Amino acid sequence: MGCCYSSETEATEQDRSERKPLIPHPNPDSKPPNGTERSPPGLSSTRTDEQALLTSILNKTAMSIIDVSAADSQGMEQHEYMDKARQYSTKLAVLSSTLCQKKPAPLPSLTSQPHQVLASDLVPYSDVQQVSKIAAYAYSAISQIKLT
Repeated sequence: MGCCYSSETEATEQDRSERKPLIPHPNPDSKPPNGTERSPPGLSSTRTDEQALLTSILNKTAMSIIDVSAADSQGMEQHEYMDKARQYSTKLAVLSSTLCQKKPAPLPSLTSQPHQVLASDLVPYSDVQQVSKIAAYAYSAISQIKLT
């Protein structure tokens, strides 16, 4: 099944190379009809072909591998590392000091012992209803205010 706007008959060069067997059969016509294997006459040429095919696979693989260990060995000397480390620490110190200054103020503390407030009895439901009713009256009064 193909992708959208494609057909099964379209075959790009990449598709053909992906579908090509890695190790082709040495000689498909050399099998006898009863299915038993016999030694092909050109055994040394088959091994050479297989070796060439394996070498080409190895070369393709080596071309597509990115060696990250080689990225570190660009010839940077120790004093260059130390200079960069010093520059990074300086920048980090400047940035951390500016971040500390921009930090918002903490919320005000209403009590010095919040655990006692949390452990106390719940507010009665009638008090909650009364506060809700007063808030509704206040909202109604504010919404009726008109500026002229």
